Amino acid sequence: MSDCVSCENLNCMIKKNIHHEGIQKYVSEKHNIICKKSQQFIMEGAPAHGLFFVRKGQVKVVKTGIYGREQIVRFAHDGEIIGHRGFGTTKHYPIGALAIKETHLCNFTNDVLQKMLKEVHELTFDMMLFYSEELNRSETKVRKFAQMTVREKVIDSFLYIYRKFGQCEDDFFNIQLPRKDFADFAGTTEEQVIRIISSLKKEKLLQTSGKKIGIIDVPLLKKEISEHNYFLDS
Repeated sequence: MSDCVSCENLNCMIKKNIHHEGIQKYVSEKHNIICKKSQQFIMEGAPAHGLFFVRKGQVKVVKTGIYGREQIVRFAHDGEIIGHRGFGTTKHYPIGALAIKETHLCNFTNDVLQKMLKEVHELTFDMMLFYSEELNRSETKVRKFAQMTVREKVIDSFLYIYRKFGQCEDDFFNIQLPRKDFADFAGTTEEQVIRIISSLKKEKLLQTSGKKIGIIDVPLLKKEISEHNYFLDS
C-alpha cells in the first residue's frame, strides 16, 4: 500500500499538505490502483467516483470529438491529478483516461476529498490555484488551435512533450508515443505528423529511431512558434 507520508511526489497537493491532521486522518481511506499499459481507468461519460493522483507512471487524457474521433486533451505523470472535471457538481466524467505504461494511482472519492477541503484551507487554496491554471491552459490551447498552422501545432506538441517528460541521455523523449497520439493531441492527421517529422529531420531539428523521437535543437524549434507563447502550456 502506498503511503502519502513517504511519497516522493513533492508537487502533489496531498503530499504538500500531509502535515495537516485534517488530511492525515483521511489518507487511509484512499484507494491504491495499479493500471497495466493501455488500461483505461476512467471511461468518458461514466459516473464520477473521485480524483486520481498519479503516484508513478504516464497517462493520456482523451475526449471524443466530432465523428467519434479521439482527441487527446493532455498527458500526465507523477504527482498530477486526473478526473478533476468530474469533481464537484458534475456527476459524470467528461473525459477518459488511459495508462501509457504501468501506472500507480491514488484515488480519493469525492466525499473524502470534500471533507479534506472543508477542513484544510491550504489544500482548498491549492485546489483553487490548480483550477485557475487549468482554465488558463485551456484558453491558451483554444487560442493556439485557432491561430497556428498544422506545422506549428505539431511542433508545439513536441515541445509540450519535451517540457512535460524531458529527454533521456540518448536525447529521445522519456515517453514513447505512436504518431497517431501526436496527431490526436495536435488536432491533425497521422499522415501530416509523419510528413512534418520527415521535414524536421531534414532540417536537423528532430531525430527518430523507430517510435522514439527526440529534439535536436530546442531553442530553434521554440523560435518557430515563439509568437504563440508556447511556454504558457505545460
